[in-house]
Amino acid sequence: MQDRARATRKVLLESAAHLFVERGYAGTSVNDISDHSGKTSGAIYFHYSSKEKLALAVVREQFASWPQLAVAYAAPGVPPLEKLVVLSFRVARSLSEDVLARAGARLWAERRAIEAPVPTPFGAWTLACARLLAQARTRGELAEGVEPSAAAVALVCGFFGHCTLTDEMPGGRDWTERLEQWWRLVLASLQAKPDPMGLLARARARIPAQTDASSADDLCRHSSG
Repeated sequence: MQDRARATRKVLLESAAHLFVERGYAGTSVNDISDHSGKTSGAIYFHYSSKEKLALAVVREQFASWPQLAVAYAAPGVPPLEKLVVLSFRVARSLSEDVLARAGARLWAERRAIEAPVPTPFGAWTLACARLLAQARTRGELAEGVEPSAAAVALVCGFFGHCTLTDEMPGGRDWTERLEQWWRLVLASLQAKPDPMGLLARARARIPAQTDASSADDLCRHSSG
């Protein structure tokens, strides 16, 4: 793809993402995206044959942007539960602050209005989470009676629900404070020797002040360490 075409697609994806976040899929038209991006409707249809194709491209771009930064947490010396917490904060930051990730989450929530299957990361997240929990069990760090596969499903459901609903909840707390509170409750049940505050403190020390998005795809690739 030529640089000019790549730049045009980037503008279209970002404009569409902003509008999908603000107005939803049904509330956004191709003309709206044209106005927001400064590109003609013809240019949009040249690159994407329909609004549905553009929405799917936004979701796929979101996923493509994530597998980048979890390499730093792939070292064998990082305990698996700590690694899981750190990566959850990276993903949560993406879902809170990155417009493509936020648009992807909203498009998935509105998937029944889109006349095409909307891909999701949940299968990969669940597999990655199960692997890390299995490693924790091998190390004697997982509470007795916690089955990794079943626990992974519950964690992914709870985590995504937390990320998508936290802005709507009363209390005025930011997403980091709410996520820490969620992990304090979860780790009290997951850890063989519960120490949620200690693990969270160690995890916080590994999280840069500003991060880009990472994904559970990284967990899948690196959790074997």
